[in-house]
Amino acid sequence: MSLLRSEGQAEKSTIDNKLLNILHLSSAQFLGGGERYLADLANSFSRRGHQVHVVTRPHSPVVDQLSEVPRNNLATLPLRNSLDAFSARRLAGLIKKNRIQIVHAHMARDYPLAAYAVQRNPSARLIVTRHVLFPMNRLHKLTLSRVGRVIAVSDAVGIQLRSEKIVPHQKITVVANGIDADRFAKTAAEFDREKFLRETNLPSDALLVGTVGEIKPLKGQEEFLRAAAQIANGRANVFFIVAGLDGSPRQENKRMLERLTDELGLRARVRFVEWLEDVAKLYAALDVFVSPSRAESFGLAIVEAMASQTAVVSTSTEGAKTTIIPDRTGILVPVGDVAALASKINFLLDDQQARERIAIQAAEDVRKRFSLDRMVDETERIYFETALP
Repeated sequence: MSLLRSEGQAEKSTIDNKLLNILHLSSAQFLGGGERYLADLANSFSRRGHQVHVVTRPHSPVVDQLSEVPRNNLATLPLRNSLDAFSARRLAGLIKKNRIQIVHAHMARDYPLAAYAVQRNPSARLIVTRHVLFPMNRLHKLTLSRVGRVIAVSDAVGIQLRSEKIVPHQKITVVANGIDADRFAKTAAEFDREKFLRETNLPSDALLVGTVGEIKPLKGQEEFLRAAAQIANGRANVFFIVAGLDGSPRQENKRMLERLTDELGLRARVRFVEWLEDVAKLYAALDVFVSPSRAESFGLAIVEAMASQTAVVSTSTEGAKTTIIPDRTGILVPVGDVAALASKINFLLDDQQARERIAIQAAEDVRKRFSLDRMVDETERIYFETALP
């Protein structure tokens, strides 16, 4: 069944047609996997008829992704840090004014503010999503003492949360990330590769290998470039794309990668892309997508590339081991092993049939296991289980 709805057709709540007042909270300054997750949930719940509100920092990139949320339901607060008393009080006021029943916080630094605001509104319940494997601290144990539910985006995150004993095990639920697979498949089907190569001044026989993610050491762009150097040495028609924003204060991470690119003699072969209006077009352009991360809790970009019917090579992070069936829907290599990364990318570039077979199987698997409807259904069920009668 298609995830797309015809124009004007609203999705219905799956829980006895009841509707909720929901508020999503995020202080994110960059658009990553967690922010796309928030936007997908907010848009989907709006289509289902729920009253959805979203609170962000001013100029948040998340706002542009909220196509289904009424503009009047968007608000901004400073959200400076976990102890921002002004934002916490204002948030409590917004919850009261809009009779919010579910407050869903998406970043650890926002959990304390959301917890305070919910405590001031006895009719509201707090839900938080944990997107990363980093441990939480004592402040979170205190502020989450009355949390309704903690959603883990993968089994790996669920295991990490249970080991920390921040909240009772029964309050932790794994809801694997989901994506709108139809959107990525549609973009891939309509993508004009020849036009793309012309517009980017690349040769018509170019093979493209790329990675997508925030520019920071954890994402492994250094290993990607070192693998690229090994590949480029024997291939004149392979080009490499590094897509993502650098959140460091003075762009130190990107500057380091640019210096490394020069040291490796790759300046003519690497394209840095800071921002993409539609990342699906990049996935469609690539022959091989690479996730070189040193750690990944889920790997949303991996699943998006799979949905785009693009072959994937990834390091064996906990998230990648959740999303990829080895040698069937993608290829896994040891974390930090540049030689193995280069070897497997070369294998896929050499073998078009293997590349296409893995890509087709990956797209089919995404539809079965990582659909947006499934994620929204499971999250909605948690909302209703947690909300007061």
